[in-house]
Amino acid sequence: MWRISWEIRGMSEEAAGGDRRGRSAKDIGSRAALGEYDMKKTRRVPLKELEKNDFANEVELIRYELGRKKKFAGNGGNMEEEDSILSEKRFDECGLSPLTVKALIAAGYVQMTRVQEATLSVCLEGKDAIVKARTGTGKSAAFFVKYKQLPAIEAVLKATSSNDKPQVPPIYVLILCPTRELASQIAAEANAMLKYHDGIGVLTLVGGTRFKDDQRRLESDPYQIIVATPGRLLDHIENKGGLSVHLMGLKVLILDEADHLLDLGFRKDVEKILDCLPRQRQSLLFSATIPKEVRRISQLVLKREHAFINTVGAGCVETPAKIKQSFLVSPQKLHFQVVHHLLKEHIQQAPDYKVIVFCTTGMVTSLMYQLLREMKMNVREMHSRKPQLYRTRISNEFRESKCLILVTSDVSARGMNYPDVTLVIQVGIPYDREHYIHRLGRTGREGKDGKGILLLAPWEEYFLNELKDLPLEQIPYTTN
Repeated sequence: MWRISWEIRGMSEEAAGGDRRGRSAKDIGSRAALGEYDMKKTRRVPLKELEKNDFANEVELIRYELGRKKKFAGNGGNMEEEDSILSEKRFDECGLSPLTVKALIAAGYVQMTRVQEATLSVCLEGKDAIVKARTGTGKSAAFFVKYKQLPAIEAVLKATSSNDKPQVPPIYVLILCPTRELASQIAAEANAMLKYHDGIGVLTLVGGTRFKDDQRRLESDPYQIIVATPGRLLDHIENKGGLSVHLMGLKVLILDEADHLLDLGFRKDVEKILDCLPRQRQSLLFSATIPKEVRRISQLVLKREHAFINTVGAGCVETPAKIKQSFLVSPQKLHFQVVHHLLKEHIQQAPDYKVIVFCTTGMVTSLMYQLLREMKMNVREMHSRKPQLYRTRISNEFRESKCLILVTSDVSARGMNYPDVTLVIQVGIPYDREHYIHRLGRTGREGKDGKGILLLAPWEEYFLNELKDLPLEQIPYTTN
């Protein structure tokens, strides 16, 4: 009988480890070039202004909810149709270029999600927008398909085909992500959508890789789309390698997982990056939650007349309805035995199983991995203590495989698209409600069924009060 205990200390590790923060911006290249004409003017948003925007957002939520109720009345109260994340509209009906549509179909994107359709009409007009969407609803794919005249890809095509040839090849699209894994995933999706477009390059700038290799790629080949974590992007800007000049031609700025960017302490880095970008651009924020910090940063990133798009709706459950959620309370010293029992039971029920086990820290993740490996289970581990090349290899392997268990820390909690995950187990108390929702969102993606289990110690049971509006069922704990 295995009896293993450990102590969980502190908060979850920072998923973006390795990125630099908190440095002075006075040496940034673009400022040195433009002098006093590019001086930063500190702008404080009055609380009254925030309250006014909050009221406007609430009005939009009420309108959205009334529209849903009318729809239910027309469908005889059929909620299942509303629960589907897919829209009736197809990508080939949006006026995108034929090569872009061809690439989307080849990548498996035929029918739009409700997030993409809701965002499309606003972005067709080139407006700034902040989008609130449940995890697993296609926010990443929406980056490249929600415009008509100036989508991310179409904007690059239009700019490169114009007669105006700038002396310095500009970067047209910049996407900021909180983690390296998410940045790599978005870059891969962008490359898939650029499959039939020649001459458009996508470059990923993240920590954990050789800085000089990034510089060499930036100098040798022109890249029109950059996907980056804030710390590494700021490294290149402050290095005075010319990146600031390339960014002066930017057309589209996208912040993905904006709430997580701020949770990880990237606010100052984002502000410094904004100083180097042209003001005449389109900016988009995507987030699963819209706390006050996200609303404050939106005042700096977005234009005053930006749109607020809520695809969740007032009073809606923030987790997909097709995910069966359960919780189990057991003594902490027996958590490994409980996890091992849950995994064996699930493997028997699902021959093509694919499981993610979330742990609170890198140390606990490593210990859980070693114990499960000793029990002859097909398991992999991933956390910030591992080098970036290893994490990328494990992430790709898990994405392409079945009959595999991934034991991970919160580096895999947000934005990562691992298809066909059948079960998510969360061992120990999550950092907060949002972390629970994001972890759970790794299963049940794109409208598929999924299962999530939260394993708590008796002293962690108070956390259930944070989830009382979610459909969790208790699994009885037995000593057998």
